[in-house]
Amino acid sequence: MEEIQYGPIHPGNFGPSSLDGFVSRQEVTECWRKRDGQWTLLPIAYIDACAPDAPAVLEALRSGKPAFGAWHAGQVVGLALLDRERFGSRGQYIDLAELHVSAPFRGRGIGKALFHMACREARALGAKRLYISAHSARETIAAYRALGCVEAEEICWPLARREPCDVQLEYRL
Repeated sequence: MEEIQYGPIHPGNFGPSSLDGFVSRQEVTECWRKRDGQWTLLPIAYIDACAPDAPAVLEALRSGKPAFGAWHAGQVVGLALLDRERFGSRGQYIDLAELHVSAPFRGRGIGKALFHMACREARALGAKRLYISAHSARETIAAYRALGCVEAEEICWPLARREPCDVQLEYRL
């Protein structure tokens, strides 16, 4: 079986059709919600098909946002995208804007590898913490917690308002 290749995404290795074979489907059965100040796992079932968008990734690259990819047999099977602007009361955060792994490739450490590539870049950009507005599905939050993410000390309200069901996390770099 061909190995996974990792590296920065740039217009030379990523184009409008780079995500054509990407499978974003996730069967969600439980989601985390904050009720009376406590996180509770609730039975919320649906199919999430929120896929990364190649034109949006290309636009992010043109605007200078760092991105990292995982390729298998020449196809993108994972990607991570950072914002460049720091925020927070001390400028401590950089947002992990996207982290996706194609469904057939989940559970192989690809997301973890991309996450750590994003962390190294966030450190290089002067951040002390990575900010994650994470999908609230049980599996998604479990994956971020396994990486060491915790509930964000400061909430980025523009992100939280855009996705009110997301869980706001951070990772100390």
